[in-house]
Amino acid sequence: MKVFHGYKNIHGLNDPIVAIGIFDGIHIGHKRILNRVLNSGEKGRDKVVMTFDPHPKGILTPDRLPPRIMSIEHRLLILERMGIDAVIIVRFSESLAAMSPEDFIRRVIAAVGIRTVYVGDNFYFGHGKRGDVNTFREVGKPCGVEVRKVRSVRKKGKVVSSTWLRRLIAGGRIKEAEALLRRPVSVLGTVVKGDERGKTLGIPTANIDPYQEVIPPSGVYAVKVDIEGNIHDGVLNIGFKPTFYGRRLKRRKEPHIEVNVFGFTGHLYGLSIEIFFIERLRREKRFRNARALIKQINIDKERAKVLLSSPRILRKIKRYKYL
Repeated sequence: MKVFHGYKNIHGLNDPIVAIGIFDGIHIGHKRILNRVLNSGEKGRDKVVMTFDPHPKGILTPDRLPPRIMSIEHRLLILERMGIDAVIIVRFSESLAAMSPEDFIRRVIAAVGIRTVYVGDNFYFGHGKRGDVNTFREVGKPCGVEVRKVRSVRKKGKVVSSTWLRRLIAGGRIKEAEALLRRPVSVLGTVVKGDERGKTLGIPTANIDPYQEVIPPSGVYAVKVDIEGNIHDGVLNIGFKPTFYGRRLKRRKEPHIEVNVFGFTGHLYGLSIEIFFIERLRREKRFRNARALIKQINIDKERAKVLLSSPRILRKIKRYKYL
């Protein structure tokens, strides 16, 4: 998959069909738009996504900037898995925000050579969000740009949105969030060096930096872990390590993420791994000593192994083409 940073130096695309949007989370509403591009049936034309980074709200209303469900790296990973040929990452800036809808279409869309665009029915663009799908069609037509509107997906009478998904994940409602994704909730992160206490306890763990993505609340979770394309079982803790950092002076300010990957003996430092949250096992708690903690972790591991043994879970993850 080709990745273009900016819209001025795009080359090598063959009559692209383009989906435009933020696509944060890539939920079932986003997938409907993306699948229209992927399944357009127009052979020989590149299937392309145009997205924006940073999030427009970071420029327009920085005090109301929501946490990202997925980093741009995570979105690129998933879009490539879906079969997208290229992604154009447009840097969202004050100058871009000041463009009129007409200028955006002429200077960004038509100038790139885009003739076919898919957008959601709630798509707005241009200065002050003055442009909508009808504007896009009116201005785009003389420029040779055809705009195809994709209706929103509704679930339980509500439009599926990134805001809804974000609230579910942050609230720990991972099964409900999974229904909006049609896959388990996942986080992409880099393995970083920790205090290596897990190794001294005989339960080695990988410490994860999640690229500032939305994570579920503190607790212990049964997880699947994608390491370089291979899926492993594991148990993960999100929290503040109260057994070792319970005293007020030692208390951590930010939650810590660490995962024990069952049976894995390779080197993980510096790797990007994807973690799929399958089920919350329990809340995080403080134990009276390390021995009591080890005993509970071993109980957690055995319970996780039973939960993760279902072939249905692995099928969900391997069906990562977002049909």
